[in-house]
Amino acid sequence: MTAPSLNTTRSQELFHAAQALMPGGVSSPVRAFKSVGGQPIVFDRVKGPYAWDVDDNKYIDYIGSWGPAICGHAHPEVIGALQETIEKGTSFGAPCSLENTLAEMVIDAVPSVEMVRFVNSGTEACMAVLRLMRAYTGRDKVIKFEGCYHGHADMFLVKAGSGVATLGLPDSPGVPRSTTANTLTAPYNDLEAVKQLFAENPEAIAGVILEPIVGNAGFIQPEPGFLEGLRELTKEHGALLVFDEVMTGFRISYGGAQAHFGVTPDLTTMGKVIGGGLPVGAYGGRREIMEMVAPAGPMYQAGTLSGNPLAMTAGIKTLELLKQPGSYEKLTATTEKLVAGIKEAATAAGLPISAGSVSAMFGFFLCEGPVRNFEEAKATDAARFGKLHRAMLERGVYLAPSAFEAGFTSLAHSDTDIESTIQAFRESFAAVA
Repeated sequence: MTAPSLNTTRSQELFHAAQALMPGGVSSPVRAFKSVGGQPIVFDRVKGPYAWDVDDNKYIDYIGSWGPAICGHAHPEVIGALQETIEKGTSFGAPCSLENTLAEMVIDAVPSVEMVRFVNSGTEACMAVLRLMRAYTGRDKVIKFEGCYHGHADMFLVKAGSGVATLGLPDSPGVPRSTTANTLTAPYNDLEAVKQLFAENPEAIAGVILEPIVGNAGFIQPEPGFLEGLRELTKEHGALLVFDEVMTGFRISYGGAQAHFGVTPDLTTMGKVIGGGLPVGAYGGRREIMEMVAPAGPMYQAGTLSGNPLAMTAGIKTLELLKQPGSYEKLTATTEKLVAGIKEAATAAGLPISAGSVSAMFGFFLCEGPVRNFEEAKATDAARFGKLHRAMLERGVYLAPSAFEAGFTSLAHSDTDIESTIQAFRESFAAVA
């Protein structure tokens, strides 16, 4: 089978220049294509479900800016709202009414959130919520799960999956042992390991933080009873349960993974969708916990651009679009059709595959399933995935350049886009089998 040609001359020129200007030529490591081979594609513009690179190649995009573009890139209503807001200024550094509006929408939608604080990234939200867990409980230790990624703050770079796994790096030089000494880890979907940690650290654990659906070790769902078990364990031991919904928030359902699964944590971190593609993060939870945050309480956290009017505007309009009847039904149907096609294409090529989806989030591993945790995810054939990634690019489909990342669909993906993508998978799996 002859692969289509893909001219990336301009992308190569720009990336070569970027390597002299930025470490590795990128502003975030996974973009460098280290684990899939070849040089990264340099984007020029995006619209709906599509991206165009600087060589004018067109791709069906399943990254969606790593999740925020759930309504499609550059949605005309989001762009229109931003154009109105930008006339008033790009940043205030003072309270604005848009913060109230988005805060009310988040509080109305997310079961755990009675008060919310806006920040500028998911990493920042997770840093703040860790400090809040400790401030509220008076305890220092926290449990996270192997393969779950909660941003690049020092205390979270312990078995963090995602980009660290993609690049084959240790969790990170420059992180002192003393910083991570209070970070305990357990395998995802292993309640017994969490029970053991609580038994070994009586009255010392501030809380448990996790991705309710893992998206940074590939796509891994919680087994029945896992989230419910964590909820009971944390209550039993006087610890807090934190869902990192930076990825799943407003994507799995309008109320996030916690609404989808019917398990309400004490605190939640958010990002991506709630900024409509602009830099944003947030954390929220029960009122008595959130009132620990300055200036209401003694736990300090601040940010110059927090509550930025542009990010608030994009988030408000995105959530308004998602609230329209049928949005999540369409997202679910689109994603399920795509995943069924991926599985069929791999099986037809004689390749093992473990794949799944929830609403507008999906993923697959090139190994026998089910995959329940990060250790099992490592069985995926990363070398073959690299070849598959290139074959899909050549056929006009842009997947995450890592075997350990989830994929995302949007309201803009049409049946024709999905059918074209499935055909590209058929040809690509056959080419790499």
